[in-house]
Amino acid sequence: MSFEIEKREAAHLVAVVENGSHSPQQIRLAYEDADPALIYLIFAWLRARYRGHSAAEGVYGRIVAACASAAVARMVKVGEKDAVVSWFEETYDYRALERDEFIAVVVEKLES
Repeated sequence: MSFEIEKREAAHLVAVVENGSHSPQQIRLAYEDADPALIYLIFAWLRARYRGHSAAEGVYGRIVAACASAAVARMVKVGEKDAVVSWFEETYDYRALERDEFIAVVVEKLES
């Protein structure tokens, strides 16, 4: 299966944090409906990808703003302990994957 809808939804979650096109409230609402493992993986990927990048402050700020929601913060903690996260971190390096490849790998694993 290709999971195109799920990949588009995950890409949207990445994009709203990367480009700042949504308000902090809109970002929180989008993340409150997501899978905890997906949230954790997206935030970890963004932190790794933007380390040392000129846009890091904005990206990190939007992650912090999303986690201002108690629900999102709890989901991140739950997601961190998910078996898919362990598998991903044992198998891949966050910085080695470009956005589309990262999304494809994560979504396909979560949905299979």
